[in-house]
Amino acid sequence: MDVAVVGGSLGGLTAACLLADAGHSVTVFERSPAELEERGAGIGFLPATYRYLVERGIALETIAVTTNHIRYLCRDGSVGHDDPHRYLFSSWNTVYRGLLGCFDRSSYRLGNELGAIELSPLRLQFTNGQTATPDLAVFADGIGSTARAALLPDVHPQYSGYVAWRGVVRETELSDRTRLALDDAITYYVYANSHILVYPIPGRDGSVAAGERLINIVWYRNYLSGDDLHDLLVDVNGAVRGVSMPPGAVRSHHVEEARAVAAARLPAPIAEAVLAVEDLFLQVVLDLEVPRMVFGRSCLMGDAAFAVRPHAAAGTAKAAADAWALRDALESHPDDVDAALAVWEPQQLALGRSLLARTRAIGRRSQVDNSWRAGDPELIFGLHGPGE
Repeated sequence: MDVAVVGGSLGGLTAACLLADAGHSVTVFERSPAELEERGAGIGFLPATYRYLVERGIALETIAVTTNHIRYLCRDGSVGHDDPHRYLFSSWNTVYRGLLGCFDRSSYRLGNELGAIELSPLRLQFTNGQTATPDLAVFADGIGSTARAALLPDVHPQYSGYVAWRGVVRETELSDRTRLALDDAITYYVYANSHILVYPIPGRDGSVAAGERLINIVWYRNYLSGDDLHDLLVDVNGAVRGVSMPPGAVRSHHVEEARAVAAARLPAPIAEAVLAVEDLFLQVVLDLEVPRMVFGRSCLMGDAAFAVRPHAAAGTAKAAADAWALRDALESHPDDVDAALAVWEPQQLALGRSLLARTRAIGRRSQVDNSWRAGDPELIFGLHGPGE
């Protein structure tokens, strides 16, 4: 088939690679005029996310950092809880480069922003005047999906009540004492209506060697909807951001406030890491679910369909799982796209709804109910369930 994938991030690239390997003619249409880069975004590396790269022969240990402990610090910096548990972490940039290296670059078309969709017959119109008439369209264009807005105009992301302050710092920029406190672990600090987690990820060049890695910080903080959130999302140029604030965009008084709170309220090792971040940035934590994912011979996948809170470390895994399931459905119904999509849709809707409900419940425990408990097995990362 002739397949158009709209959106060239991790979910779209996974789908494109899988479908191209299955023998389809796949073109990726990416709105950005340049290859993508997301600075400082660490990801929990679940099997669905790394499966394609590993099956293509990339050694897992070259793209992931392994930690062997889940550790909770007390306010004074002492260890309050420590469980042996193996996690894998990577970075958005590392996974993106790996996937892009497995795809035909000539079919990865930059500067193609979706403008309009016609479903019968299927026709995609791009704002640069280009058109496509594929046999199948896969819309993987993220939480701000143009496709979803056109196909489901009444469905919008919903604010969770909190944002994630994020950042990275080279581990060599931290003191020996702090590096020891954070060593070989994902490290948490939980306090009233908030929590922060810190873990190692590959360096900017992809290196996973000790001393060349980054320390990734994710700090969840509550902001009231309305003026409180709006003021936070006005960037240094006076523009209002809706979903995220990239490094360098957050106004200085908000950065100074966050640094002051870190110094006053966080355990010393974690506070040192936060204060060492050169450019803190923000991601608004949003919920999104759709009532359907299939529209004729097109489908929504990844964050375009379900945006889930980060607490299960499964957002990228969910997008990859959508892609794997689509590949399998098309292989099972090679001559009937409609039948393949009819099989694919209900199982992916069920997975999205289950994951969203679980991450909402976890988020409420830390940000609202203050019922987060160290060592609770329900808090283990996983796509299909804790640890799964």
